[in-house]
Amino acid sequence: MLYYLTQEILQASQGTSWEGYVSFLNVFRYITFRSAGAAITALLLSLWLGPKVIRWLKELKFGQDYLDKAEEGGDLKSRLSKKGTPTMGGLMIVVALDISALLWAQMNPLILLTLLSVVVLAGLGFYDDYAKIALQNSKGAAENVKLVVQFGLAIFIAVYLWALPATKMLVTDIMVPFYKYPVLTGASLVGIVLVVLTIVGSSNAVNLTDGLDGLAIGCTTIVSVVFIVLTYIAGNSKISAYLQVPYVPGAGELTIFCSAMFGAGLGFLWFNCHPAQVFMGDTGSLALGGALGIVAVLIHQPFVLVIAGGVFVVEAASVMIQRGWFKYTKKRFGEGRRVFLMAPIHHHFERKGWYESQVTTRFYILSILCAVVALSTLKLR
Repeated sequence: MLYYLTQEILQASQGTSWEGYVSFLNVFRYITFRSAGAAITALLLSLWLGPKVIRWLKELKFGQDYLDKAEEGGDLKSRLSKKGTPTMGGLMIVVALDISALLWAQMNPLILLTLLSVVVLAGLGFYDDYAKIALQNSKGAAENVKLVVQFGLAIFIAVYLWALPATKMLVTDIMVPFYKYPVLTGASLVGIVLVVLTIVGSSNAVNLTDGLDGLAIGCTTIVSVVFIVLTYIAGNSKISAYLQVPYVPGAGELTIFCSAMFGAGLGFLWFNCHPAQVFMGDTGSLALGGALGIVAVLIHQPFVLVIAGGVFVVEAASVMIQRGWFKYTKKRFGEGRRVFLMAPIHHHFERKGWYESQVTTRFYILSILCAVVALSTLKLR
């Protein structure tokens, strides 16, 4: 919005006496300037909205007053202290993110597709959170309903990208980290499956990570920094050619989206750090995870997300391993056995005696290491 407004002013001023006075508006043409603006706007919006949203959620009694079965182990005192904390705080993230992106970004199909997806996934998460509050248990919305919406959205995005000549290669050409050329070309079916798995997997992985104060949003903010860099490079023809990474016209505007996500994440972390005043809930985690997956697909780097989001991958893998082994041993031996003391794996370390703040901080460190490795793929090719 601001981009178009400033360009209109600049165009109207050409040849007039006040042309020199508005020439400073040319900075709005630079993605770097608008990205900084989006990050600051999202941060300030989150900080401003935070107390208001928390108060509103408390008035509506949108808090978690139940104790999950998964939370009955570990530090029970810590788990009980969280009862009544407002959830659905992801609303402030999504609102700050969307408003900032709309204000500072130049609209194109890539950013519109991303913003639309965030709204859809936030709506799904809101429905799930509301169901949990209404039932006062951890089940929430039926799992098949969530998966149908997630897969439906992901398939729509994959088919939409495949159908457009300008974006078809994002689906049909398969890129992997540390290799400068596509490992597969013209692989439509494989590409569509990869796009769907990236979006659905990322959305659910962030959701599973959201179990400790500040954990999911902190790791998401770190990963968003990686994609600020990657989207900027993908949208710049000269830099992408120099680094021999896929050039995607219009991807530069996704830098503004990622910057807004970074700012909104920092703002939310202010209220979500230990002891949390608010939880993001599925409203935030499904939307943010899906956004990371979609951005990775749109810049032709889905496998880099696996590296950058290594913490999310491990969290999701721990749940799949735990469930799979439990079901297998129950069928094989008549009783279910566990690999971890509790899954997702952050609860395993709590059971091992780590304080909640220790788990969160150490996972931040691991997330930063994963981010560095992901950025190294730009040169190690």
